[in-house]
Formats: sequence, structure tokens, C-alpha cells
Amino acid sequence: MNWITNYVRPRINSIFSRREVPDNLWSKCDGCGTMLFHREISDNLNVCTSCGHHMHITPRDRFTALFDGGVFAEVAVPDPLPDPLHFRDQKRYPERMKAAQKSTHEKEAMLVAAGEIGHTPIVAAAQDFSFMGGSMGMYVGNAIIAAAKEAVKLRRPLVLFSAAGGARMQEGILSLMQMPRTTVAVQMLREAGLPYIVVLTHPTTGGVTASYAMLGDVQIAEPNALICFAGPRVIEQTIREKLPEGFQRAEYLLEHGMLDRVTDRRQMREELIVICRMLMKLPPPVWGELPAPGPEDAAPAKEPNKALDEATKG
Repeated sequence: MNWITNYVRPRINSIFSRREVPDNLWSKCDGCGTMLFHREISDNLNVCTSCGHHMHITPRDRFTALFDGGVFAEVAVPDPLPDPLHFRDQKRYPERMKAAQKSTHEKEAMLVAAGEIGHTPIVAAAQDFSFMGGSMGMYVGNAIIAAAKEAVKLRRPLVLFSAAGGARMQEGILSLMQMPRTTVAVQMLREAGLPYIVVLTHPTTGGVTASYAMLGDVQIAEPNALICFAGPRVIEQTIREKLPEGFQRAEYLLEHGMLDRVTDRRQMREELIVICRMLMKLPPPVWGELPAPGPEDAAPAKEPNKALDEATKG
């Protein structure tokens, strides 16, 4: 009887009373290991509330927090050839593309949008590292060119958020050709006299660093972002020496003159507003807006002064 009471009955109760708990309610910070509630993370722009570690954020979520009221218009990007080299490793290239599109719910590794930040019109482009490592293929090259053309047409600054592992190997030399193509797109902005601001996020490496990611008029990075051409592990294996602490991280590059700023993601919007308005020679931003006056706020009508009226008549 004790066996049934002490073991069988609690076991049956636990099976039938068990509730399904979603597995995406909590996330572990890669920096400090703290378990964070998903709503707490999203409200803090995917920055750890304990240690300030900057976690991955999708371009769509970034734009929602960046643009006024979360409103922006996507800029159309021309579609390249789907599989120009008929590349195949363990999987065919189209299969890898479909898997990335299904997991990210995005068409490709870069999103281009137009809108306003602090009533300052801009064009923005952002890479998605979760889409095949944010790799630079023909679509990314087309996206940057489309963003530059839209910025020139609308006379707006271009703000680019980079996050990539480099060129996309499945497109071979066609991927590497995006380096000169995007350089020409940046030159279009220069000739039009429009600012090009780059925000380097973790990680920005390879051919992306060797092209459009390091050509900005202003170079900003998020804290502790890895920014390099070849990674530290490759360099250590090549030169057979231990690299300095924090080598190729944002703070190290700032100290050695490769960056202008290292800015927390939570202060990035205000910084971009100030920089864009300064470079576009616009008035300083207005941070607080008073609501429009309502009927109850109207000044009360003054009562007539009878004594004054009689004196005037006399």
C-alpha cells in the first residue's frame, strides 16, 4: 500500500497534471549565463540586463525600434539568378536557401527600408546573420546598390548595419564581385554629397569588412563586436603567437583609430539622429514633443470691464 501511495499515485498525478511550457520563454545570455525572460530581452533590444552583452537582433526588429513609431517602407531589391553555379556540397544551394528562408521568415540576408528617425528621413540597410551567416551574395550586392540609389533619389543619408561572415561561397567569384559593386554604390553617395554611416555589429568579417563595411563617413560599432578580415584563430595559427586581449574587438579598434564610436544599442537611435541631422545640415533634434492643444486648453474668454467701458463712453 505504501508503494502505491508513495510512488504510483504521485506519478499518475504528475503525468495528467503536467502542463506544456513553451521552450522559448527564457534565453541564456552568452556573456554572463543569466536566464532572461523573452519579454525582458525584447524590451531591452536584445541586450542583457545583467552584463550589457549585445545578443543577435533581426533587421526587422532593429528597424521597428529604429524608425519613428516602428513604421518603415521596404525598398524593392532586384532578384539575382537563383543558382548561377549549380553549387552543391552536402546539400544543393537552393535547398540551403529554402531552409534559411523558412527559419528566418525573410527572403534574403539583407533588408532595405526607408523612413524617419526623429523626423529625420533616412534610408537604412541591415544584414541578418541568422540567414546563412549574413553572407554577401549577389542579392546583398543588389540590396546595397538599391539602397544607394534610393538614398540619392530621395536625397537622404544611408545608414547600414553590417553583420556577416564574409562572402557566400555558393556563389564563388560572383560573390566576390560584390566588393567592387558595393564600393561603386558608396561612391554614388559621395558624388551626391550624401552621408554614408556604417554601424558594425557582431560579427563583421571577411569580404564585407574589406569593402562597404569600412567605407563609411562615420564608423560606429556595437560593444564587443568582432570586426576583422581573418578571424583571430586563423591569425594565431598562421603567426603562431598569442594575440593581445580583446584583439579585433570594437573597443580595440576604437583605441587604434579604426572606428569613430562604440555605442550601446539602446543609445544608437539617438546617436544616429544627431549625426544624420548634423551631416545633412538640419536643425538640432527636438527630443520632447508637446501634444496638440485640445478644447479644454483654450484660453478663457475675458469678461468685459464695465467701468472701463463707461469711462470710455464718457
